[in-house]
Amino acid sequence: MVQPEDVKRYIEQGLACEAVAVDGDGQHFQALIVSAAFAGKSRVQRHQLVYGALGERMRQEIHALSMKTLTPEEAAAEGGNG
Repeated sequence: MVQPEDVKRYIEQGLACEAVAVDGDGQHFQALIVSAAFAGKSRVQRHQLVYGALGERMRQEIHALSMKTLTPEEAAAEGGNG
């Protein structure tokens, strides 16, 4: 069973991130991802970057992922932790 730490590692391996936090129960996960790569991108484009980092794992191992995607500036404006 996939653990939140695995999902965190998968995202970090495929996308340059300043911070990643993942919670979940092995099938359904919630992630907060902070990356400069999100600058100038829409929410959909940001999610596509994360899905790209996860690749086939999104279809095979991860059944549901909700995410909050922020640039470092947005994260700082929210107090750094969403």
